[in-house]
Amino acid sequence: MRLKIMQMGEPALREEARLLMPEEILSEETQRLIHEMRDAMRDAPGVGLAAPQIGLPLQLAVIEDREDLLKSFSAEDLAERERRPVPFHVIINPVIAYSSDDKKNFYEGCLSLPGFSAVVPRARTIRVEYLDERAEPQFVQASGWYARILQHEIDHLRGALYIDRMLSRTFTTLDNWTRLHKGKPILQSPPAPSQDA
Repeated sequence: MRLKIMQMGEPALREEARLLMPEEILSEETQRLIHEMRDAMRDAPGVGLAAPQIGLPLQLAVIEDREDLLKSFSAEDLAERERRPVPFHVIINPVIAYSSDDKKNFYEGCLSLPGFSAVVPRARTIRVEYLDERAEPQFVQASGWYARILQHEIDHLRGALYIDRMLSRTFTTLDNWTRLHKGKPILQSPPAPSQDA
């Protein structure tokens, strides 16, 4: 079955997802869902997909930042973003146990809001505790782009989107981002319009 990714405006994207019980995680249905979500994320292509994005209010997300997705970025861009490949994994019932005060601003996009991007401040380093697809407790200490992906997906599980955290004056189409901002330093926010206008 091909999963449909919900688009901005769908009520499912704004609802808090429910926790999964260990027996649910181990069920054939959830295991099949994990594989279908992985395939949908790869087809999109994306680096993460949360269950609410396919209309299911479950605290489950799949994450993978594949090597082939990094090829379109320069070595400098990858270094600035602290972006490295992340192997496929599943986070279930995740909790951010630690979040650094050190924030980084980068443009972010979303499979549920295609064609747009905005600067989103995110913690540079986080620790996430979660259950894996075997219902086993796990944790990860993540930094850089991986920390950003985790925060983005966990927001989805809480009914939030990146537009709720973005610096609103940076919101742009992907075409304009490519034309005007790609490869340039990230500004805090474009200047506000004059009050005289």
